[in-house]
Amino acid sequence: MQRQHAPYRADVVGSFLRPDAIKQARLKFASGEIDAGQLRAVENEAIRHVVEQQCACGLHVVTDGEFRRAWWHFDFFDGLQGVERYDSNQGIQFNGVQTKAHGVRVTGKLGFGDHPMLEDFRYLKSISGDAQPKMTIPSPSVLHFRGGRKDIDATVYPRLDAYFDDLATTWRDAIHAFYEAGCRYLQLDDTVWAYLCSDDQRRQISERGDDADELARIYARVLNKALEGKPDDLTIGLHVCRGNFRSTWISEGGYEPVAEVLFGTVNVDAFFLEYDNDRSGDFAPLRFVRPGKQQVVLGLITTKNGELENPEGVKARLQEAAQYVAKDQICLSPQCGFASTEEGNSLSETQQWDKVRLVTKIAEEVW
Repeated sequence: MQRQHAPYRADVVGSFLRPDAIKQARLKFASGEIDAGQLRAVENEAIRHVVEQQCACGLHVVTDGEFRRAWWHFDFFDGLQGVERYDSNQGIQFNGVQTKAHGVRVTGKLGFGDHPMLEDFRYLKSISGDAQPKMTIPSPSVLHFRGGRKDIDATVYPRLDAYFDDLATTWRDAIHAFYEAGCRYLQLDDTVWAYLCSDDQRRQISERGDDADELARIYARVLNKALEGKPDDLTIGLHVCRGNFRSTWISEGGYEPVAEVLFGTVNVDAFFLEYDNDRSGDFAPLRFVRPGKQQVVLGLITTKNGELENPEGVKARLQEAAQYVAKDQICLSPQCGFASTEEGNSLSETQQWDKVRLVTKIAEEVW
């Protein structure tokens, strides 16, 4: 049976390949050839077009493609109170490639004020027509995990329990601010839960003095505190990602190490889960998803390359997942965005839209 509300049987994670018009406008803005208003006008037109393209593919949900961002997370962090960006010694290490060298640190008391992305959402809502506009922001755990204790000013937060309290409150305020702006579908993007599933990442976490299992419990508490008082007509999804930069990844490993804490205790309405290859493990961890409570949006269509999946193979995997979680609780999406950073993944725009159409076609046939 098709769903009339979020998450939809055919859904998307959020980002799309940046069109040339945006790339050129960003370069001109950086060199001073155009001003912020002119850049925004170009972005507005590109976003209007990407919304039309999503609808043309049969989606009932639309995003702005994250076209105003360079990164899926740093641009949001930049707008928070108490957070500053800095140039780090090295970028984030992916499988065989590094990102640009940036980091964020907490230099003051965390807070959510008049964030520029509220206006970004209002624009999306104004042009979304009959489709449901979805906003995507990073999850609170990402702000802590990236730098850990060393990137939190000890004079501001001598004790981390006060930091985690403020982290939760900041995101709770963000959730309510987006709701007031008209948002009824919000997605929290979270690479950290996947790191906690990776043997290599768990070793690195231990080497820096943290305990991976304890972090899982802390992040679950922060998320649940942020979700307290969430309006009933607001759907919140959590997207768990193993890294997505120029078609590469960071972590590998199934969800089993965090499944009981993540699926069994975190009070989101939906989990968006990467399941596009062997690095994601099997479906057995889905046994911890609470019956009838939450949707599981399975990312069975990869955004890492342009090769189209076999529809029958995808349907077979949906059936396999239904051994562990009710079919009525399952939806389908690409495994991640197509451009978590402005560089984008290694596929063409034509291949990108073929993938989205495949999602909607399979969902129509299965449900």
